[in-house]
Amino acid sequence: MERRRFLMASTAAVIASFGIAACASSPEHVSGLPLDPAVEELQRRTFDWFVRVTDRDRGLTPDRWPTKSFSSVAAIGFALTCWPVGVERGWMTREEARFRTLNTVRFFHDAPQGPDARGMTGHKGFFYHFLDMDTGHRFGTTELSTVDTALLMGGMLFAARFFDRDDPQEAELRRLTQAIYERIEWDWAVVRPDRITMGWHPETGFIEADWHVYNEGMLVLLLALGSPTHSVPTTVWDEWCGVYDRSWTDAWGPVHLHFAPLFGHQYSHLFIDFRGIRDAWMRTKSAEIGAFDYFENSCRAVQAQRKYAADNPGGWAGYSAAVWGLTACDGPGDFFQVVDGREREFFSYSARGPGERDDGTIAPTAAMASYPFAPLEVTACLKAMKDRYGAAIYGEWGFLDAFNPTLKDRDGPLLHGRILPGVGWVDGDYLGIDQGPIVTMIENGRSDLVWRYMRTEPNLRRGLERAGFTGGWLAA
Repeated sequence: MERRRFLMASTAAVIASFGIAACASSPEHVSGLPLDPAVEELQRRTFDWFVRVTDRDRGLTPDRWPTKSFSSVAAIGFALTCWPVGVERGWMTREEARFRTLNTVRFFHDAPQGPDARGMTGHKGFFYHFLDMDTGHRFGTTELSTVDTALLMGGMLFAARFFDRDDPQEAELRRLTQAIYERIEWDWAVVRPDRITMGWHPETGFIEADWHVYNEGMLVLLLALGSPTHSVPTTVWDEWCGVYDRSWTDAWGPVHLHFAPLFGHQYSHLFIDFRGIRDAWMRTKSAEIGAFDYFENSCRAVQAQRKYAADNPGGWAGYSAAVWGLTACDGPGDFFQVVDGREREFFSYSARGPGERDDGTIAPTAAMASYPFAPLEVTACLKAMKDRYGAAIYGEWGFLDAFNPTLKDRDGPLLHGRILPGVGWVDGDYLGIDQGPIVTMIENGRSDLVWRYMRTEPNLRRGLERAGFTGGWLAA
């Protein structure tokens, strides 16, 4: 009891001292707040990016743009999530959204699957991380990816719930989506006891890394548990939660399950409303420290990042309680450079966050996709970024992927972006996997749209129940 009181008191003190209110795990927490026009503008511009770059006939979304690139399977899943948002907002007709979605689902349903290294889009029901934009087949030697398949399926399953009319095309969309989901051999991906592998290569076999630490992999496990054809044992979830204590920390602010880059606290939440539902680990933790769930955990992760930016232990330019946000994103390149008399190390595309790499690179998606967790703070961050850096980082398609105010000149070449006088390094691209969460999470904050439909998704519900989740909307 004394430990419980201490944790509750210390967490409350940290939050109060930083001027942040704790989250409320109720459906009314976010959607009842008035929406600032700046947030709506950002959501619309980012949505328009997906309309601009996604192939209508097959649904392939590039990994990045305007730099020519391959297609990202996860970004395709995010595009599928965007189309219903557009319908709800009046930005796209239902007919156009249905056309795009059905074409995408047909493509993946009919795309070649098999063990060959070339000419395939997937294998064992999974899909390759990156696909060639022209052929739709595996790009280069990219891996068969369990998480990117899960993110694609998240978009498909949501779309299948949204397009619910008694219409031949919408019925076909629902049927094909379920068929794609049911052929994924999740059990094949359990290579080591009670752990799902991150991927597989036809040349070398399974990747050594598994989903075995708190991160975005929750969606992988829950979809695997919910499969009616190739489900994994419930001990997979027990194993997943069995290492949580390694991540439980107050090192960066309010005590929570720590994962340095914010995308790990966002991706599963794109599709799953974790407010008020708890597995066994969360029920135990709630008994120790008071009501706690995965939604609250993400709220605290956001609070920790804001505190980290305000404290700014690395002395990076531009960090503050108003401008913050570290995640996986583009960076200027991999090099060392002396800045203001201090040698600094910079990185290209990399995961960034407290306790992880930090080279002064800020990713707007980190904050913007946290809208349901801290709507007022995210809105303030959006305005501060626009006020401080303006058109250098924000334009027709929303925010460029990343910027770094510390790097104001460069002795050698840059891998991405350019140096702008008075601003610093600014990326030249938009990344699909960073754009998508902005649209979706703002919408979840506005209307619960994706969460509301996914609460009725039977496969996901089965996965949650097999993982031991109870309470909240699951009890309704």
